[in-house]
Amino acid sequence: MASTSAKWTEDQIPDQSGRTALVTGANSGLGLRTAQVLGARGARVLIACRSRERGEQAVREVAAMAATEPELVRLDLADLSSVRDAAERTRELTGDSLDLLINNAGVMGTPRGVTEDGFETQLGTNHLGHAALTWLLMPALRGAAQGERERPRIVTVSSIAAGSGWLDLDDPNFERRRYSPAAAYGQAKLANQVFAIELDRRLRVSGDDILSVAAHPGYTRSQLGSSMARSYGSRIVRAAVGTGIRIGEFALAQTTRMGTLPQLYAATAPGVAGGEYVGPDGPRGLRGHPTIVSPLRRALPAESGSGLWELTARLTGIAPDPA
Repeated sequence: MASTSAKWTEDQIPDQSGRTALVTGANSGLGLRTAQVLGARGARVLIACRSRERGEQAVREVAAMAATEPELVRLDLADLSSVRDAAERTRELTGDSLDLLINNAGVMGTPRGVTEDGFETQLGTNHLGHAALTWLLMPALRGAAQGERERPRIVTVSSIAAGSGWLDLDDPNFERRRYSPAAAYGQAKLANQVFAIELDRRLRVSGDDILSVAAHPGYTRSQLGSSMARSYGSRIVRAAVGTGIRIGEFALAQTTRMGTLPQLYAATAPGVAGGEYVGPDGPRGLRGHPTIVSPLRRALPAESGSGLWELTARLTGIAPDPA
């Protein structure tokens, strides 16, 4: 287990020259900050996001700090055809050598909806899209594991909201149970944590020299809250949700710069082990500097991991890797 006795900051990130990182949702919030910091430390950063316009703006913002020119990869996690295209494009750009995959993008608390493939929006975007992308990029991650380079890492970003989540493998898309935006978000972020742990188990069995790590940002001011508010059709509801979010963030939330530290630690700190979970060190994990924290107990059982693994393969139609 990595030591986090000192207050870890961006200044302690090792030189990332020669490494290539794909960051999902890198056009704003935690993802943009992560891309900027990695780029400033020398990494070649691939900015994965849905909007070309916002993506090109992010490329310019990252390039202003980066030693190596960043590049845009179009990715809509709510559309598996886009996920396949993005994985193919990434493999082409990297020559099948990807050092860091940071599964950061997400949606939060949206009204009931479905993705292009018919999955509940939050599960489909936050978990299924990222799981599919991870499996499709395993050849590139293995390519980076060759030789004496730093071990490739997959960082999957969960949330403190996973603590209230429950995985219903029989009704993951809320087709029979009553839909709740909060319950759907909690389930999706718990799925992120379960997937990261199960991926670590399978990488160990397969002998792949790749780390799977999970992280969460605590309670952080980002654009997820405002995006959630905008997703509601009613102007009154949008205003009420937006006001509540702003009040909560003003009173309790930490800055994006601090909220990004756990995933940067998971991605770069020496000594991080596969299967670990990184979050803020403050009370209830809401804020603070990164430290190794305990995963949720219900994220640990092997039967939960294998059940989610098999469900994900069945829903996405993508062959799991490692098998």
